[in-house]
Amino acid sequence: MTIQTENKSTFSPEAREKLLHRLLRLEGQVRGVCRMIEQGRDCMDVLTQLAAIRGAAHQAALLAMREYALHCLTDPEARNAPDEAIARMLKTLQYLP
Repeated sequence: MTIQTENKSTFSPEAREKLLHRLLRLEGQVRGVCRMIEQGRDCMDVLTQLAAIRGAAHQAALLAMREYALHCLTDPEARNAPDEAIARMLKTLQYLP
């Protein structure tokens, strides 16, 4: 899946690979929880898995933020000034738990 954005800054190949791997693992975890619910598994087991998913999603977000801070904020070809990019990043982060 490729998503094009206005900003030409992208993840490094290494970070992209790590992030995609984490997200694919998350996708599998979500499917697993769906199966657990369909099978009528114990509520606490479902909640435990949901907490694990939340933690894994948070770690993926941290990886993406690190990459953004290291590469996207310092990219001389980026369309936004660094102050604008930092403001956008902080606004996005306010929605993370």
